[in-house]
Amino acid sequence: VADGVIAARLPAENQILSMIRLPNLVALAREQGTTRSAAQVELWKPFLPGSVVAIGNAPTALFRLLEVIAEDPSRKPAAILGFPVGFVGAAESKVALHDGANDGSHDVPYMTILGRKGGSAMAAAAVNALAGRYEA
Repeated sequence: VADGVIAARLPAENQILSMIRLPNLVALAREQGTTRSAAQVELWKPFLPGSVVAIGNAPTALFRLLEVIAEDPSRKPAAILGFPVGFVGAAESKVALHDGANDGSHDVPYMTILGRKGGSAMAAAAVNALAGRYEA
């Protein structure tokens, strides 16, 4: 997702953070018995409050993000753009995002597309659309 975000459109001092390529992430994922995508959510924790979180591929990251918010509501981001793609867990993770907003499990504004479709390009486009001005 980070590679598709147009940094010039972001408000001043906003950072684009992607931790999926950090060298210690493989060890952290092994230690937690999870995927790298889910493990990186642990590294996001200090940055979550007030942030816009965009997830484009991994349903495990979205599931873990929702768990983190449930465990500690002070870590709520300002918005979640959840677009996991694929056959395993993608649709279910987006239903969890949608249902959590509607049943009161979390009150984080979100954007998603239900079903198996999604991906990093869609998540990046959503960030760019929210951050940018209307183009002629």
